[in-house]
Amino acid sequence: MGCGGGEVVVKLAALFSGQGAQKVGMGKDAYEAFPEAREIFQRADEALGFSLSSLIFEGPEEKLRWTEYTQPALLTVGMALYAISAARGFRPQVAAGLSLGEYTAAVAAGVLSLEDGVRLVQKRGRYMQEAVPEGKGAMAAIMGLSDEEVEEGLQEVKEGLVVAANYNCPGQVVISGEREAVERAVEILKARGARRSTLLPVSAPFHSPLMAPAAQRLKADLMALSFRDAAFPIVSNVDGQPRQKGEAIREALLRQVEAPVRWSQGLWTMEAMGVEGYVEFGPGGALVGFVKRTLSGRPALAAETGEKAAAWEAWAREVFS
Repeated sequence: MGCGGGEVVVKLAALFSGQGAQKVGMGKDAYEAFPEAREIFQRADEALGFSLSSLIFEGPEEKLRWTEYTQPALLTVGMALYAISAARGFRPQVAAGLSLGEYTAAVAAGVLSLEDGVRLVQKRGRYMQEAVPEGKGAMAAIMGLSDEEVEEGLQEVKEGLVVAANYNCPGQVVISGEREAVERAVEILKARGARRSTLLPVSAPFHSPLMAPAAQRLKADLMALSFRDAAFPIVSNVDGQPRQKGEAIREALLRQVEAPVRWSQGLWTMEAMGVEGYVEFGPGGALVGFVKRTLSGRPALAAETGEKAAAWEAWAREVFS
């Protein structure tokens, strides 16, 4: 199953969760049960100079939702879960991450250190938050319409900016922009037959042109770091194509801030690369759902499967036995 020490039977992809998946208490069972996870949390705390782990485990939820905390929190949890698996022989052939998760993928692949990763995404989160005044931006998930139907509906919004920000899977597109424009778009898309629309628990309109100031500020931080070549390809959000050279990954991460996330295209790319199974590292299991709705029949498993340590041990036995 893509494990070390034996024949590779199944070609596996590692997937890393994005914003919106965060919740107070995420990863706590892993922290309590596995020394590999504890080490990741401790390293992140030391790198940031405050107890990120306390915020993750105890909240408050409102603070965890602020993107400058959400981003390093999700990267840390994703890497803690990945470290558990890597210690037991998990070796992906390719990786991808949803938005923020692409940075987690870069850390997992050795492109960046954990310390550089958490510091970088904290800055990324701060820049993204400060790009738009509080309360002025919003994002919403639209279910039940095709990509083309969503794009056509957005063209009917005559005032303000709203764009398609995430192409997650067939029948689910996330829109992003100025709050009033997003709310108007939701009304229009409901009238066009959207089955459901949900405002997302994020604090800024990510992956929209409103993030241009954040991209400009982030560029200096990205250029200041050394990007190593990846141990395995990372499928980029910006075009759904694999990259392994450090410089190419750096460039894609910069473009990603204000570009739409083409997640479903990335899944089709991994399918064409011969991937046979997908493991998500992060809370919530949203990416597993996207795999099942995009690549019908492909096995997908979320690493965070339970609240008890026993559930983790059962999961490890299932995947790596």
